[in-house]
Amino acid sequence: MLDIRRREFITLLGGAAAAWPLAARGQQADRKRRIGILMTIAANDPEAQARIVVFAQALPALPSDVILAEGSEAVGPLQAATRTIPIVFVLVPDPVGQGFVDSLARPGANVTGFTLYEFGMAGKWLQLLKEIAPHVTRAAVIRDSTTTGGVGQFAAIQSMAPSLGVEAVAVNVRDPGEIERTIADFGRSANGGLIVTGSGLAMFHRELIATLAARYRLPAVYWDRAPVSAGGLISYGADLRDQYRQAAAYVDRLLKGEQPATLPVQAPTKYELVINLKAAKALGLEIPTTVLARADEMIE
Repeated sequence: MLDIRRREFITLLGGAAAAWPLAARGQQADRKRRIGILMTIAANDPEAQARIVVFAQALPALPSDVILAEGSEAVGPLQAATRTIPIVFVLVPDPVGQGFVDSLARPGANVTGFTLYEFGMAGKWLQLLKEIAPHVTRAAVIRDSTTTGGVGQFAAIQSMAPSLGVEAVAVNVRDPGEIERTIADFGRSANGGLIVTGSGLAMFHRELIATLAARYRLPAVYWDRAPVSAGGLISYGADLRDQYRQAAAYVDRLLKGEQPATLPVQAPTKYELVINLKAAKALGLEIPTTVLARADEMIE
């Protein structure tokens, strides 16, 4: 059985990135092994805690060392720092394009893991926005312009926007003041909506973004369920916690002697549509029955 003490493995390193060293006893009772987990949201963030718990619960006994890294912002520095310690990543879009692996089938080197989604997925968020709010002709796309994912997601939305009669406007995520000013300015004009693309910063500011969307009566589509749980309207995306369950299996295989280069990078296997009916009512939106029928979860 895995012996995990929460206080032993949650430690905030500071800045935008956090790491949790997870200490556990393996088959050798006199030896402790450590698994480093580098994430891009705060250690006390409820969603971060939930992901770590899922990972820890799924992880069997540990006979060796490995690093679990969340997001591109974590993988890049880790790969630069070590070419020997096995690294399993989660929530990374386009790992081949970013140079983390040679190919999805044969990653090479010491890195493998689980992709977040293809950038084309972002176009589905715009389609969903028009489906639930047909009046929208302007969409503010909240993204992190410093990451490959932020650029790629916006490009996918921008390419689809003309066919749906929507003008896509990029909103860069940097600090709370900028987010508030930009959304306030955008919300003063009619027929607007929001698309919040996936990034560590968007996750960190999710409650602020959801609050502003409600204040300025902007229907908003999110990349993940966490902002919807915080009061946002609707989300469609991969089950991020499920990636941690799958990552635990990869970590186990690596700890038993397999090599990252031989474990293929895997795409998400579970997607979920989550709707906050309370948020919809506050906005005066009636969610179409065709959307309700597809929902995996509805928050009352």
